[in-house]
Formats: sequence, C-alpha cells, structure tokens
Amino acid sequence: MKHSISLFTMVVALFLLSGCVTKKKYASLQTEKSKLETQYQNAQLQLAENKANIKSLEERLAEAQKANAELKASYAALQNSLDKSIQQNSQGNVNISKLVDEINASNKFIKQLVEAKDKSDSLNMVLTNNLTRSLSRDELQDVDIKVLKGVVYISLSDNMLYKSGSYEISDRAGETLSKIAKIITDYKDYDVLVEGNTDTDPISRPNIRNNWDLSALRASSVVQALQNLYGVDPSRLTAAGRGEYNPIADNTSAAGKQRNRRTQIIITPKLDQFMDLIEKAPETEGEQMQ
Repeated sequence: MKHSISLFTMVVALFLLSGCVTKKKYASLQTEKSKLETQYQNAQLQLAENKANIKSLEERLAEAQKANAELKASYAALQNSLDKSIQQNSQGNVNISKLVDEINASNKFIKQLVEAKDKSDSLNMVLTNNLTRSLSRDELQDVDIKVLKGVVYISLSDNMLYKSGSYEISDRAGETLSKIAKIITDYKDYDVLVEGNTDTDPISRPNIRNNWDLSALRASSVVQALQNLYGVDPSRLTAAGRGEYNPIADNTSAAGKQRNRRTQIIITPKLDQFMDLIEKAPETEGEQMQ
C-alpha cells in the first residue's frame, strides 16, 4: 500500500511537470491519494489488532495445554490407585466396582471444574476485548487492562479520575467510567472490587488523616459513581483502600509515584459458583469413614 502511494505521488509529479494536468484532474488525484493514505492507515490499525488477537490466542492455548497436562496427571494418579487396589485387595471385583465409581465421580467433577474455568476464561477475553474496543486512544493512555489468573484488572490513573489532591471524581473521568460501567452491567456473573492506591507522599488535608483514608475515599467515590450515575447493582460492588502499601513501582521517582497513584477495578467471577462446585466434590472412601 505504501509503495502504491509513493508511485501515485510520482505519477502526479510527472503530470504536473509535463503541464498536462488540469486543476480538476489534479484535485481528483489529490482525493485519490488521500483515500489511499486512509486505507493504508486503516490497514496498519487492523494489523496491530490482529497481532494482539494472535498473542491472546497463544496465551489461551498455553493455559489449555497446562490444564490438559494437569488432567493427565490426575488420571495417571487415579489409574495407579486402581492398579494398587487390584493387586492388594482379595475382594477384587467388589473393590474394582467401587473404585471405578470413584474414578467416574472424580472425572465428572474434574470436567465440571475445567468447563467452569474455560467459560470464565472465554468471558474474560470477550469482556477485555469489548472494553478495549470501546475506549478511545486518549482514554487508553490512562487505562491499563490486564487478565491475570482468570481475573480482569482495570487500572485507572489518578490524574484522569480525580481532581488534584482530592477524592472527588473529575468531569473528565465520566465518559470512561460510563463505558466501564456498561461492561460491568453486561457481565452480571462477575463481582467488582474497586481498590484505591497511593504513593508514599503524606496527605495534608484537615478531613483526611492519611493515605489509608485517601485511598479508601477514592475507591468509595468510584463505587458510588458506578452505582448512582451508571446503574451498577451495588450488591456486586466492594470498595477498598490499600494506601501506599501495594506499590507497582519505586516511590523514589516522580514517574514511579505517578504509577502507584492509581485506582484498580478488579472484575472476578462470583466465588459462590466455584464454592458450590467444591462442595459437590465426590468423597473418597477414606473421607467417608472418618
């Protein structure tokens, strides 16, 4: 595409030098050149997006391979237990039948866990992609989105969210929070923790005692904005403050302090769904005898 634009420019130059191009023709050529440049820019953006999708798929493949290896190890352990039981137990057929039942129950439970994890991973990927697509380039400079161990982390810089030295939400943050709130509302099976973080500089405000207070107040401001302005169900929301004690950068530099002054919106699958699965885990014969 880039070579086409260069060739197009050379052709236009030759026509101009030869004196054979009318103003109308020149304007038409200029319009065509602009269209080609726009197509080239769009192609570059699409290429970058495709590379990001490929990286995401590679990460999911690695996780699936790891889960498959864990399942194979579990199966091998169960098979080993079965072999030992056959060798040691004089009531072979009866014990084998019981052990097969235990194996089947265990395999069913493992399958449920894998399906739950796969569903969670897929939803996280869709959630992250939808949120990234909804944010503008300017917004993405102040918003960092990551998925770690099945949890979505949305990190917002304090200079975008709050007025300087305050816990009041700025006008600038409204549009970004509204987009995040829409994603949260669309994914109703997730809980949301809003976590405030500060740097090590002490706060000097009569109504704020220290950085613990400031971080908690900032998290509370975001939670209340999500609830009151954007209709997020408050039963899904939790506000927390970690003060200066969860840094992600060195507090000895201005750049490090700026990274540490952040608010994280942490989106996780509801724990009660996984607790229900754990409670349904099959008991082994040894557990039943205790």
